[in-house]
Amino acid sequence: MEEWYHYPLLVIVGFAVGFINTVAGGGSLISLPVLIFLGLPPSVANGTNRVAVVIQNSLATIGFKSKGVTTFPFNLYLGLSALLGAIIGAYIAVDIKGETFNRILAIIMVIVVLIIVFKPKMKLMELQERITGKYLWIGILAFFFFGIYGGFINAGLGFIIILFLHYVNQMTLVRANATKVAVVLIYTIAALVVFVINDKVNWEVGLILAVGNGTGAWFSSRISVKKGDGFIKTFLVVMVIAMSIKLWFFG
Repeated sequence: MEEWYHYPLLVIVGFAVGFINTVAGGGSLISLPVLIFLGLPPSVANGTNRVAVVIQNSLATIGFKSKGVTTFPFNLYLGLSALLGAIIGAYIAVDIKGETFNRILAIIMVIVVLIIVFKPKMKLMELQERITGKYLWIGILAFFFFGIYGGFINAGLGFIIILFLHYVNQMTLVRANATKVAVVLIYTIAALVVFVINDKVNWEVGLILAVGNGTGAWFSSRISVKKGDGFIKTFLVVMVIAMSIKLWFFG
């Protein structure tokens, strides 16, 4: 980093990304372009971002647990499955144009918004979590594939994970969020190891970014428990729309 202002910029961006990633998802769509703007090659930016994501989700997991929200051992089962997928994803080199990839992801996010808005409402009092039996195995299978994408780039996956856990496993959005951050922590550690082995991590930049990510995640995890599902749903819709517009029109 050549300029002094790059350091506070990283911390500020990290805080915003940590908050967004914890309560919804898509924060890496902000941090990756910033890292590339600061001069990191895309592959190094991708690997460096994982340092902040590990710290972010470690503190988010602790934050949720401090408020009495944990889904262990369900989150561990999903995390281990996603970890296997993440190792594969981190090694995969996908030959696709950036603009095409961004537009596909934008379309997926619009679909996510439609699901959030038009899916029949489930009364929280009627929700009965389905985290054992066939639903556990459905989750394990799905999270293996989530892990492949997470290992490859991770951006935007948080939206899909939250919706999957909410509608398939019938978790409240708060508990789905708590599960998400624990699972992402597990598989991101594996992905980070792959990037480190291949010398694709700038530790100085990653650790400075992590200061912001971690602070934002801690604050976000605690406020989302306090505010409840309504806050998370509103935040999800706003962020998905914003990210879709950004990806479609600005790449």
